[in-house]
Amino acid sequence: MRWLLCVILAVQAAVGRGEAAPTSPTEFPFEYREGLIWVRVQVAESREPLRFLLDSGAEVSVVNLDTAKRLGLALGQRVNVSSVQTTMTGYWPQKLSATANGMALPSDFLALDLSKLSAVCTQSVDGLIGADFFKDRIVQIDFVARKIRLLDSSNAPAKTETAPLEIRRCGLCVMASVNGSKPQRLRVDTGCATALQWVTTKVQPQQCTSKVAIGLAQLDIPQTQTTVNLAGRTFNDVPTGLHRTAIFDGEKGLLGNGLLSRFETVTIDSRAGRIAFGQLRQSQ
Repeated sequence: MRWLLCVILAVQAAVGRGEAAPTSPTEFPFEYREGLIWVRVQVAESREPLRFLLDSGAEVSVVNLDTAKRLGLALGQRVNVSSVQTTMTGYWPQKLSATANGMALPSDFLALDLSKLSAVCTQSVDGLIGADFFKDRIVQIDFVARKIRLLDSSNAPAKTETAPLEIRRCGLCVMASVNGSKPQRLRVDTGCATALQWVTTKVQPQQCTSKVAIGLAQLDIPQTQTTVNLAGRTFNDVPTGLHRTAIFDGEKGLLGNGLLSRFETVTIDSRAGRIAFGQLRQSQ
């Protein structure tokens, strides 16, 4: 059984987002395993580092509910959290002073049960570094050096293929064409281990294989292969999960690590509203 890991969150509450200013150093390492970006996070309440995933598809950063209780944190206000075909209870805001290699992370977290996600990973997931980490920053993901970097305008990549980045209230989106379609809005989702999750009714389920997906719920998702045109590059035979209804309103799916990691670097520039793709990796 192969697992599709897509962490899909939308907080259904009027919440404010606390931000911590970036501090030196301006990079931290990550491990790339199971198609996911694992980051070691330090908090004062634990001698051992916590295991977080970098998840640009999550609206806010998350701390696992079990981890919050283990650390002795007081839970915030109860809120409803929607995922694909399920609704959960979370607690917001959960105040937590967290860093990655000394770099400050957002100070407000959503406390949420991530046990189903942890169950299909090789180790437990203590939390998610969400889209709020990318706000007003230039964040580069280096899949070769296994580094997350904060850049400034002077060293932002110039000689790369770029595409407009739409900064939505609930996520970061880029336009791409799938199977020759007009450009469609896809969420840039580093919490999704697969290449593409696509909302369409053009491909019939009987033409597809099937895969079980576990993020915050267990789903049976039809699978096919597509051709994707992204930032002037064409990718053939892209493994794609199919959805008949929107995962997020106004969006046509998720662009995950299975495709993002084909590039040496991906730079998400929420200041300038663009995403820059480096050279294609020679070996993966």
